[in-house]
Amino acid sequence: MFVIIVGLGGIGRALTALAAEHGDNVVIVDQDEDRCNQVLEKHDVMAVIGNATDKAILMDAGIDRAQAFIATTHDDAVNLMACWLAKRMKVQNVMSIVNHKEHSDFFAEVGVKVSEDPDELVAARLYYWTLNPQLQQLATIPGGRIFEIVAEEGAPMVDRQIRDMKVKDYVIIAVKRNGGEVIIPSGGVPIQAGDTLTIFTKQEDEQACLALLNQQLRRGM
Repeated sequence: MFVIIVGLGGIGRALTALAAEHGDNVVIVDQDEDRCNQVLEKHDVMAVIGNATDKAILMDAGIDRAQAFIATTHDDAVNLMACWLAKRMKVQNVMSIVNHKEHSDFFAEVGVKVSEDPDELVAARLYYWTLNPQLQQLATIPGGRIFEIVAEEGAPMVDRQIRDMKVKDYVIIAVKRNGGEVIIPSGGVPIQAGDTLTIFTKQEDEQACLALLNQQLRRGM
């Protein structure tokens, strides 16, 4: 895949590393030459130094050949303009982070896939991990995440059936018992202390999912 990544903050650098590790052809675009050089020292990618809202810079990056375009700067105006240009240049898959929720509708009007409030999402995840140290992210898949969470002794849902759980925006995939038994969940399965529940949730619902799971599977919430 030929992918252009705009912005070399934390998210942009992580995306660059991930795409490079998967063997994609990656071009990074950033106005900071030092940032570009730091990434070039670590990964086999190409770099274009400049403003991604400039059509000439995007042409230098190979926008006419790009299969994917991801904007990750901290400036929603820059992200939106860069994505609009990418769409105008017929890039099939255009994505962006959105730093402020109130700007999401603008991206939707342009037809850009968005990941909202990345800082808020990361903060929420860290907070809920502090509440439940046994909460473990297993995988990130397109559009969603898979977690493991352990039911604590004394939690509200212990000794109650799965059908009694408050379920909103997540799916229970499996239940693993202390003895190693793996149970495909049905409504009548009782939750025991120490059970490890494997959960799938959509990416945009992660914060609400973590809050609801902690309320039910952690004691003292």
